[in-house]
Amino acid sequence: MVRVETSGELERGRESYMRQAWADAYAALGAADRERPLEPEDLMRLAIAAYLMGKDGDSLELLTRAHHESLGRGDAPFAARCAFWAGLQLINKGDMAQAGGWFARGHRVLEDGEHDCVERGYLLIPSGVQSLFGGDAAPAHSIFEEAAAIGRRFGDRDLMTLGEFGRGQSLIRMGRAREGIAILDEIMVAVTSGEVSAIIVGIVYCGVIASCQDVFDLRRAQEWTAALSHWCAAQPDLVPYRGQCLVHRAEILQLRGQWSEAVDEAERARDRLFRSPDRVAVGMAFYQLGELHRLRGDFADAEDAFREASQWGHSPHPGLAKLRLAQGQIDAAVGAICREVDEARDRVTRSRVLSAHVEIMLAAGDNSAARTSADELAAIAADFHAPFLSAVAADAKGAVFLADGDARTALGALRDACAVWQELDAPHEAARTRVLIGLACRALGDEDTAEMELGAARRVFERLGALPDLARVENLGSPAAPGPAAGLTGREVEVLELVATGRTNREIASVLVISDKTVARHVSNIFLKLGVSSRAAATAYAYEHDLV
Repeated sequence: MVRVETSGELERGRESYMRQAWADAYAALGAADRERPLEPEDLMRLAIAAYLMGKDGDSLELLTRAHHESLGRGDAPFAARCAFWAGLQLINKGDMAQAGGWFARGHRVLEDGEHDCVERGYLLIPSGVQSLFGGDAAPAHSIFEEAAAIGRRFGDRDLMTLGEFGRGQSLIRMGRAREGIAILDEIMVAVTSGEVSAIIVGIVYCGVIASCQDVFDLRRAQEWTAALSHWCAAQPDLVPYRGQCLVHRAEILQLRGQWSEAVDEAERARDRLFRSPDRVAVGMAFYQLGELHRLRGDFADAEDAFREASQWGHSPHPGLAKLRLAQGQIDAAVGAICREVDEARDRVTRSRVLSAHVEIMLAAGDNSAARTSADELAAIAADFHAPFLSAVAADAKGAVFLADGDARTALGALRDACAVWQELDAPHEAARTRVLIGLACRALGDEDTAEMELGAARRVFERLGALPDLARVENLGSPAAPGPAAGLTGREVEVLELVATGRTNREIASVLVISDKTVARHVSNIFLKLGVSSRAAATAYAYEHDLV
């Protein structure tokens, strides 16, 4: 009687596993195991179901059992496979020493050389990962290529996918981004069409999204996120998003203007990762929350989140520097962003801070420094051929041209940027660019178009809840703007007049015979009183109220 019940549970568990009904598979296989210990293959199925449901501890225990059972039966290849998956799970937990021990054990059980098996290919993957993240992309590429070849020889789609995935990442690190991304695209087709196991899906998805972020290909990241979300929706028991990919999902939601959902996702990432050993991912989650709070005008919450990010080892900049700018603390913003630019070495890191450097230096009146950063950003964008980065660079160029008084040239760059933002479905970025377009049109005497651009931006800011941006654009375009003085002191009016003529802080200090620091303080107060965050906006106000 017991044997029949056990057989029934076992068959139900196997059938549920094939249907990817992970909760049912876990329950049925677990029941079968309690009645009668499972064979190694079924223990592996139970371990994978447990992992995909987020039960990492149970999964590791089951893999350990399957490994020892396989050794007892003389099945060295299957024992090596269990060792590989145990090591991979330990890497995800941050237990690198234990992971290395399991990988070494996998090699040892196959060391007699008598086993020509696919598991030898799986055990190449950790070596490739170590080389890749150790900075040796070319050797890593060779290792992954060998692993993929073994997968093809044995017809093992999972190993083929892992090998090709590593090869794509290696090519990106080698500067051959187009080739690498093309390989990752092909892999994602296999992933989303169900050609690989669910455990491989989670690994590859997170890596592909991270790679897209590294080369600023956010359009591709959006597409694959949507595809994977649809795939995951068919498996309600699945816990597919772990580690940094949780934060990347929040970043994509933010870009698409789904800020409430982005906050939920970032908080979910923070709460789930808080118990993990991945300090980098926890810091990323706090930083993302800080950015969302900053954009919505929740400055106190933003500052708390940025400080938490720093505590977990993630730089709080450029977000914190941009927060200081929004608060009118221009000196603090300049000091922070200049240090960040000085310390940024690789092009990816520099490109993430150069845009903020342009914005802050323009606010501080240092057009020359802003121009230098905008030029460097344009050069990086040209090499990456990524629409997102091209839009960021065009935005920066347009802002510099506008600050230099060349509104006509600025308008061309800004319209190019806006077109890309709209293609990327990035409403907030598009709206911020339209504010600059409006100011450029106003400087060219086209007040009707300026009002339309500012009005369009205002509606987006209202929908998103972007309160700082909304306050700025309402000040620029509202007929109920404050009176000409707007509470400015006599000295502040003098400084504003000179700002509006395009002078830098140093030039203003020379004209008024005061220190650069005093000028910076006056400019900060002017921004605060007028509700603006750039010299271009302050200049527009000065012209509108005949202060020049």
